[in-house]
Amino acid sequence: QVQLVESGGGLVQAGGSLRLSCAASARTYAMGWFRQAPGKEREFVAAILLNGGGTYYADSVAGRFTISRDNAKKTVYLQMSSLKPEDTAVYYCAAELNFSPVLRLRVRNEYDYWGQGTQVTVSS
Repeated sequence: QVQLVESGGGLVQAGGSLRLSCAASARTYAMGWFRQAPGKEREFVAAILLNGGGTYYADSVAGRFTISRDNAKKTVYLQMSSLKPEDTAVYYCAAELNFSPVLRLRVRNEYDYWGQGTQVTVSS
């Protein structure tokens, strides 16, 4: 069992920045961030491999969001900049324990554990 604890959500004006953190209770193969807006499906945002650090982004956030990791702390970060009202959602951290093809890291069902979610609200 892996526990994931997220923090860092909040209210920010459009154009602003926020940094989300996700602390894991054990080492994982990969970590991902997903988000879910009201009335919408949960969607992929970003993912990172814990060994080698390969990073992957949804087109909607590429160039604005940066995912990073601190392996010693078993923590993954999502730095969000140039935020837009359409980024408003509950953001979830997810952990994949075993090898997964890169393309599968964008798939919600690929992940083994999920955090409780943290609300991000971007006002216009």
